[in-house]
Amino acid sequence: GFLSASTTDFVQGIIMTIAIVFVLVFSTISAGGVGAVIDNVRNLPGYLSFTHTYVEASQSAEPYSALKIVSTLAWGLGYFGMPHILLRFMAIEDEKKLKVSRRVASVWVVIAMGVAILIGVVGRQMSATGLIASLSGSETETIIVKVAHLLSTYGAFPAIMAGLILAGILASTMSTSDSQLLAASSSVSQNILQEAFHLNLSKRASMIAARLTVVVVAILGIVIARDPNSSVFGIVSFAWAGFGAAFGPVMMCSLFWKRTTLPGAIAGMVSGGAFVFIWKYLIAPMGGVFAIYELLPAFIVGIVVIIVVSLLTKAPSQEILDEFEQAKASHDLD
Repeated sequence: GFLSASTTDFVQGIIMTIAIVFVLVFSTISAGGVGAVIDNVRNLPGYLSFTHTYVEASQSAEPYSALKIVSTLAWGLGYFGMPHILLRFMAIEDEKKLKVSRRVASVWVVIAMGVAILIGVVGRQMSATGLIASLSGSETETIIVKVAHLLSTYGAFPAIMAGLILAGILASTMSTSDSQLLAASSSVSQNILQEAFHLNLSKRASMIAARLTVVVVAILGIVIARDPNSSVFGIVSFAWAGFGAAFGPVMMCSLFWKRTTLPGAIAGMVSGGAFVFIWKYLIAPMGGVFAIYELLPAFIVGIVVIIVVSLLTKAPSQEILDEFEQAKASHDLD
């Protein structure tokens, strides 16, 4: 399962890269070139500013508050708790390749996110010139689909490229979903049923449990996707916060604080994950200083709970402490 997910991710990554680069080039040319795109966004107050944001309702610029900046930067905390990302590094065949893998991953993220932002910028120009219909709300997330539809109207070869673009969208979806499904299925069959509940499952029973988990998660995904007004960004944002707050603090404490205990780790995961819901639906609606991204306060709560519970419970065994020091010494040598 892991090998197949890694192989398909590689192929999907190639397709996705070709698709987004082609969309950027085609949409820029269709919109009148780089100059026309830049002129359009320059006329939007605060659109290209690092200190102000463009408010479409009033067509004016508003300054970013310090709280808004900190809240936005909190997105970075989510990377510490992403199982589908961490699994790739944990399963590496040679630990000496970790540095190279880290650099490749960082460069790819910068390129992919940069191209995605540029496509959005070009999309505004295409909408302004009437090449595509004006988009608002969650419809803005369909800009690549609109570009593919426009491309398909130019002939046979462009239609093939439009299909490639749509395949790229599916590739970007599948490259994440297959990893999430793999992590969920193995967590249920191995970590929960066998390790937590101490069930002695055969290989066949474990496989059935994993497959049933995949089916259940897929059905839940279909139910959520049936809402045409739901925002992909909103769903991803909330899931990102949940993963980041539940697993990020325990990952950080396990790596950098040898006093972390099992009860502390469990308490941190539960409290961090739960506080995402508490902040999102109970505290954030109050507005003001509370209207920040839920990952930030939940991550802090997870860290605090891990520290407090770990200090109140029995310290790890000497064997665990020795293993921690050995790993630390190995890292220092690298």
